[in-house]
Amino acid sequence: MNCKSFLLLFFLNVLTATATAQCACCGHHTTAAAVSPADDSSQFVNLADVVPDAILEIRYFGTYNFVGRRVDGYLQPTALLTRQAAEALKAVSDDVKAKGYRLKIYDAYRPQCAVDHFVRWASNLQDTLMKPYFYPDLDKSVLFKLDYIAEKSGHTRGSTLDLTLFDMQTEKELDMGGTFDWFGPESHPDFCGNPETGEYTGDRYQSPAGRTITARQFSNRMLLRRAMMAHGFKPYDSEWWHFTLREEPFPDTYFTFPVRQLK
Repeated sequence: MNCKSFLLLFFLNVLTATATAQCACCGHHTTAAAVSPADDSSQFVNLADVVPDAILEIRYFGTYNFVGRRVDGYLQPTALLTRQAAEALKAVSDDVKAKGYRLKIYDAYRPQCAVDHFVRWASNLQDTLMKPYFYPDLDKSVLFKLDYIAEKSGHTRGSTLDLTLFDMQTEKELDMGGTFDWFGPESHPDFCGNPETGEYTGDRYQSPAGRTITARQFSNRMLLRRAMMAHGFKPYDSEWWHFTLREEPFPDTYFTFPVRQLK
């Protein structure tokens, strides 16, 4: 075999061995010799398969969110979590169900391209479509500074979720005194109370607009917090709805595959 034939055969073998993979979030195709660990969903589960009582209202698949449009990477209105986080959440669900509640999920695993979408949105100071609903007291220019938007999210590691409680008797969400994804101190677990003791103080000095929540609303937030913490989740100090599995299995991996039903 001459040198030219050998080189041709070599390159043909390389091309044959190269697999075609789908780009995680945008749907384009690219070539790769192997699946990247960040694009491997094999350790994730459909949350509804593990916690069938959970109600899914995936806000970033729709338009009622702070961006005002569907967010990149949300191909279906479903929720994904690592198997460990989903199993821990099943224990939470069983706990609150015995008290007359169901879990309502706003977001779970979030691909990196969705976070990138948030960053682009926050950088466009002219886009204030949803300001009246999610950040009326803040100028959009401070969202990075106040860490409401960041280039990395715990959601992307697969063991973080945003949720609330649904009252089975009233058939409504439990009144938490504020909406999911409200940018402001009113969303902090310590707003108007002490989350460590569960004591309501009514202290609203943090609110730039003098907003407040009632003792009942604070108590409802604490009900969710206690149930999540009792089953291995840790709270976040800026959002009453946000929890991460303490022993998360992928603390250093930011996944890229899209949100869609796993087979």
